[in-house]
Amino acid sequence: MPDNINEILVTVTVVLGVAAVALRALLRVNRVEILKRFMDWALSWVDVLLSALVIALVIRAFVVEPFKIPSSSMEDTLLIGDHLFVNRFLYGIKIPVLDRHVLPLRAPRRGDIVVFIPPHQPDKDFIKRVIGIPGDTVEIVNQELFVNGVRQVEPYVVHKDAGPWRRFAAPRDQMRKLTVPPGKYFMMGDNRDRSEDSRWWGFADFNQMKGNAFLIYFSWDPNPEVPMWDLLHKVRWRRLLNVIR
Repeated sequence: MPDNINEILVTVTVVLGVAAVALRALLRVNRVEILKRFMDWALSWVDVLLSALVIALVIRAFVVEPFKIPSSSMEDTLLIGDHLFVNRFLYGIKIPVLDRHVLPLRAPRRGDIVVFIPPHQPDKDFIKRVIGIPGDTVEIVNQELFVNGVRQVEPYVVHKDAGPWRRFAAPRDQMRKLTVPPGKYFMMGDNRDRSEDSRWWGFADFNQMKGNAFLIYFSWDPNPEVPMWDLLHKVRWRRLLNVIR
């Protein structure tokens, strides 16, 4: 989704709010019956649209938020062009002023796929899988992941090496043992050879987690060789309404 979608929704909501106030003010001073009827009709529609936008903003901020996969770091679990729903309340409602979550249903668990703001790029949203929770030790030996000294069985992991990533031989394939601090999480992409994750920029902060990705509601193949009008092949029909694991 566009990074400025919240700004657009807020702007439209403010404009409609101002329009509603202006129309109500005109109704008080106007006595022409035809114009009065028109303003009554316009005001009813403004009220409907304003209510819908406020509800949309509340849902987006506290319940469910859409997210679009921009890169190949989560292949083959998530593909470029997948559109997801993110559960905003599972880890608690974030209070911007306090910069913290309140009333969480549960803490993030190993294996959760999470949308969050990374520490090195505060203007972007990342999506990765939780690998280590607070107190865990994480180590990578010859591309094998060890958590608390136990080799992990990860059926979702793929290694699709690419030229630009080859120079990152370490810590991509080898990483010394690290302990996850309190309130932090070690995050990795399922496509281990093409994922910019905790191996390079460190730990994700719990207070910067937006929510848990749980459903693919739409999927669009970005391959330019597939024409836009060919919906039979452009839409990835088999991925629609797939639960994310």
